[in-house]
Amino acid sequence: MASIAAAQVQEVRSITRIERIGAHSHIRGLGLDDSLEPRAVSQGMVGQKMARKAAGVILQMIREGKIAGRAVLLAGQPGTGKTAIAMGLAQALGPDTPFTSMAGSEIYSLEMSKTEALTQAIRKSIGIRIKEESEIIEGEVVEVVIERAVGTGGARVGRLTLKTTDMETTTPYSQQELKEILNIRCEEEDCQMSGDALTVLTRVATETSLRYAIQLITTASLVAKRRKATEVSMEDVKKVYSLFLDEHRSEQFLKEYQDEFMFDDGAGDAPQQMEVSQ
Repeated sequence: MASIAAAQVQEVRSITRIERIGAHSHIRGLGLDDSLEPRAVSQGMVGQKMARKAAGVILQMIREGKIAGRAVLLAGQPGTGKTAIAMGLAQALGPDTPFTSMAGSEIYSLEMSKTEALTQAIRKSIGIRIKEESEIIEGEVVEVVIERAVGTGGARVGRLTLKTTDMETTTPYSQQELKEILNIRCEEEDCQMSGDALTVLTRVATETSLRYAIQLITTASLVAKRRKATEVSMEDVKKVYSLFLDEHRSEQFLKEYQDEFMFDDGAGDAPQQMEVSQ
C-alpha cells in the first residue's frame, strides 16, 4: 500500500515539473563576465553576443540609476532570442525584478485600445501609475507589411519596422548555436536524446523555427517513453514532426483545403449538393 502511494506521489511530482517548464525556463542571466563580455555558452544563453553585450550595458546603467524613465526595444527576426535576452536581463537584475510577458494576440483580443492594454501591463510590472507620453523616433524604415482589411469596409492595417541609428538588432542563430540551445533545452526537460536525433532536430529548427523545434522535444520524449526507451531516437523526432505541423506547413494545409472549411468566402464557387443515404 505504501509503495502504491509513493508511486502516486512520484507521478504527481513528475507532472508538476513538466507543467513548470516554460519556453525560457532555462535562462539564468545574460551570460556575461565581470567586464560585460559575453561568454559562448553561459547561464542558458547561446550566441547573440553583440545583443547580449548591449543588454549588459543597459544592465549596468540600470544598476547605476542612469536609465530611469526610459524603455529598451529589442528588434530582430522571430526566433532570434529577443525574449530570452529580456528574460536574462530581468534575471540578472535579481529576484525582485518582475518579468511580465504578453503576446500580440492578447492585445488584439481585448475590447480596449492597444495603448490602454500596454499601459495596464506596465502598471502590473512596476506597480505604480504612469501617464502616457509621446516621443518621436527617427530612423530607417526596413520593412513595410500591409495586410487586408479586418471585416467588411474597414481600413487596411499593416506593420512598420523602423531601425534607428543607435539600435543593436539581433541576428539569426547559426546552426551550431541552435544545436547548443536545443541541447540545453533537453537537459532542462530531463530528455536523453541521441546525437542523430539532435542533428535532425537542429535541421528542423533551421528550416522552420527554434520555438517549434523546442516544442518537439517533450512530444518526442513521450513517444520514446511509450516504446519504453530511455533515449529519444531520430525516428521519434521524425514521427512527432509528421504529427505536429509547423507554421509554414499549417499555412499550406489551410490554403489547400480552404474550400472545404465552413463559412469559406474564397473563390465564390457554387455550393456542392450533399446526398445522405438512409
